[in-house]
Parts: sequence; C-alpha cells; structure tokens
Amino acid sequence: MPADQITHKPKLRIGLIGTGFMGKAHVFGFTSAPKVFELPYDLELHTVADVTVETATRAARELGFAHWTTDWRDLISNPEIDLISITAPNALHKEMSLAAIAAGKHVYCEKPLAPLATDALEMTLAAELAGVKTQVGFNYLCNPMLRLARDMIAGGELGEIRGYRGLHAEDYMADPNGPWTFRHDPAGGGALADIGSHALATAEFLLGPITDVMGDCMTLIPSRPDGKGGTRRVEVDDVGRAFLRFANGAQGSVEGNWIATGRKMQHDFEVYGTRGALSFSQERFSELHFYSTEDAPGRRGFRRIEAAPDHAPYGRFCVAPGHQLGFNDLKAIEVEGYIRAIAGQTPEPFNFRAGLRIQTLVETIQRSSAAREWLKVPG
Repeated sequence: MPADQITHKPKLRIGLIGTGFMGKAHVFGFTSAPKVFELPYDLELHTVADVTVETATRAARELGFAHWTTDWRDLISNPEIDLISITAPNALHKEMSLAAIAAGKHVYCEKPLAPLATDALEMTLAAELAGVKTQVGFNYLCNPMLRLARDMIAGGELGEIRGYRGLHAEDYMADPNGPWTFRHDPAGGGALADIGSHALATAEFLLGPITDVMGDCMTLIPSRPDGKGGTRRVEVDDVGRAFLRFANGAQGSVEGNWIATGRKMQHDFEVYGTRGALSFSQERFSELHFYSTEDAPGRRGFRRIEAAPDHAPYGRFCVAPGHQLGFNDLKAIEVEGYIRAIAGQTPEPFNFRAGLRIQTLVETIQRSSAAREWLKVPG
C-alpha cells in the first residue's frame, strides 16, 4: 500500500518530566512499543522538562522531543499534551501528578508512587474522580517469565504453596563515601521503598494478597557526605526485610537491600509447593527454573525453561527462542498495556491504586519494624 494511503491513528502527545535513568527508560518504552505492537494511538514525543537549559535541550535533541522546557508546569498547562510521564525524584511525584490530573491528563509515574500512603491515596482518589488513566512503573512484572510463573502457580502445577522467598538486592549505595541523595530523604527514600517495593509487588503478583508482616529495617551507614564538605545523617533503611503471611495460607519473606556488595540487579524469588518449586533470578531474567516431584526418582532437579515465542509477548520481539529480552523491552510491554488502557481496550495494568497498595505494604513493614511486632496489612 502506498504510504499516502495508510490510515492515520489518533495521536497521543507525551510530556516527560526528568531525563535521568528512568526518564530515558520511559522514552525507550514509548519509541519501541509502536514498533513491536499494534497500538491504538500514534505516540508523539512532544515536550521534555528538566531543571537546566543544558539538560533539557540535550534531552530534546538526543531523545527526539519536539520541544523542551525547564519548568514542568509548562507541560501541565499545554493543552496539546495528553499524557504526563513523571520520572522526577520521589518527593515531587505527588505535586506533579495532582497538577496533571487536575488538568485532565493521563499520568505515568515511576515508582514509588508517593512518599507516604496518605499521599498515594490522595493521588489515587483524584485520578479516579477525574477519570484519567494512570500507570505506576513496575515493569519487572511485565516479564513473560513472571507471567508464566503466575500461571503455573494458579494452575496448580506446584500444588499447595507452602513458602516464598523474594529479594531485590543491588550495591549502588554500598560505598559509605557515596553522597547523600534524594533517596536518603525520609520523605520518600530507603531501600525498602526504593527497591524492596519491587520484591513486594512480585510477591503479590505471584501469590496474591499479603495479610500480615513482621518487619526489620536497618540503617547501616549512619551518615553520608553532603556535597558541601560536611556530612548528613541518614534516617532511612539500607536494608529492609519482612516475614510475610499470605491470604492463601502461604508464608514467606522479602528483602530490599541497596548495600549488597557485588549485586547489580538481583531481583529473585523462589516458590515452594507440595508438588514442585520455582526459582527465578533477574540476573538471568529470560529463564525460569522448575522442579517437579512427579519426575522419577534419580531424575529430579530444577529444569530450565527459556523464554520463547510460546511465552507472549516474547514473539513480538524475536521469533527465535532463547535469544532473551532486555530491561527496556519490559518497559515497551508496560507502555503497550498502559496505552491500551487509555484507549479503553483493557483495564489499567498497574494503576495508582495498585501503587497505593505497595506503599501501604512498605509503611506497614516500617511500622512493624519500629514496634517489633506482627501487624495486619490495612485494606
């Protein structure tokens, strides 16, 4: 068909706030998803906002935005922009999201949704009242191997689930001489909130609601350089752990650890059932390992299941099994689900209410740690 006869889809114009690691990941998702999936909209990178002229203009040039600004409010007030993508520091998520919602724009906010569950609730209620579509960035859940694991658990292949272990460990805060950053701000930081939230989201994605927690949150590096020749006290956890009880009767544990020397991306889980077990590591995230008690004696062991076109939507990216997906591919899958939700084709994959749930879990674990007792998870 000649190019001039192609039917054009409606445009969805995107404004991005923040151009760091996650800002670029959002852009990769927005630009890859239309090439991999048949989306109901043409996505347009309209305007990018960052704090200085230099960073904003460079981002516009390198990432492909038509316009740039140093004031994120310009995106909110621009009637041409339909969707606000927020990858700014955690403590700014609430103000930016509420402003975007009030302007009737859809909001894609990187996790954690807000520093406090009360803030996340306010954001959730505002979005639901306004009728805008929301998404919180938990793209690890988009991995076909996690979806396979959930299907195997739900289908009874592991039997009755007895135990769960989840871990998200990295070492980007392991150096005690590393500077104090926004992640150390009590108004939105700490290892449990920053990366332990992924472990909690995965636990509930696989096994369903967590009902009770016993937390243990520790600060092991008590102060850090403040960038001005002095030091600043660290009041958030470097390691956050919790024992868990699930509604389905299973028990388990999770850990968020950002001082795990040598670990760059260890987002792992193990699930133990009466008929089998699963083991997964983000360090080899195109693999899922399955143990079955139905194998003959002398033939038992964890077998490797490699990602393949049989595990949708892997086949959208590659027709050959075992060739693996990447981190940004998961962002493209996340974007695809969100864009379909905006079009009314599917429910929101992980909206603000789901983000509120994760923040509620984090805060309940923190309160449990302070009280040194088991606590019920609200709601």
